[in-house]
Amino acid sequence: MRYPINEIFQTIQGEGYYTGTPSIFIRLQGCPVHCNWCDTKYTWICDDKDNVSSKEIINKKQVSKQWSFITIEEILVILKKWTAKHIVISGGEPCLYNLLYITKILETKGYQCQIETSGIKNIICSSNTWITLSPKKNMKPLNESIIRSNEIKFPILKQEDLLYVYDILSNIKDTKKRIIYLQPISQNKKALNICIDICIKQNWKLSVQLHKYIKIQ
Repeated sequence: MRYPINEIFQTIQGEGYYTGTPSIFIRLQGCPVHCNWCDTKYTWICDDKDNVSSKEIINKKQVSKQWSFITIEEILVILKKWTAKHIVISGGEPCLYNLLYITKILETKGYQCQIETSGIKNIICSSNTWITLSPKKNMKPLNESIIRSNEIKFPILKQEDLLYVYDILSNIKDTKKRIIYLQPISQNKKALNICIDICIKQNWKLSVQLHKYIKIQ
């Protein structure tokens, strides 16, 4: 089993429930959502001309469209050089791929897995994997993805974005306890004030992309 990987790095998780947690990010290549404000646009297209060696990806010093097919065995070797035990599988859109095997293998090695997804594809992973669903207005998440989520993190830029939030949440019929976050887009001050106001009114939580404020990857 191998995956198209854009980068692997250790950092601090800056968003949602695991904010502040030392984490290793495995960023997969490919995403059909294409949000205007996306800060990982370099992961959108999985083009053969950008396919390089796994060594080049491991040693990558700056963001680029370059990616490589890397096996789980190779990933496990890479992970040994770091101390974090929390793995964030992100993208791009990681759920373009079957993540059951990699999440199960990582768990047997003592890692906790988290997947960050827009929810447009079925989420195929271990039952213990934490699912962070971040719905995007231009592509509504699958109902199955909403049901599987542990937290739902809504990116907010303007007041009208809340209509999409309420629409998604109003259609959830189960009683599962999910954490609801509002996250201002691109550290926008107006969006931040909107999020703070609604989080207080609804008793939701605020996610502020800590990594951008403290200027880390």
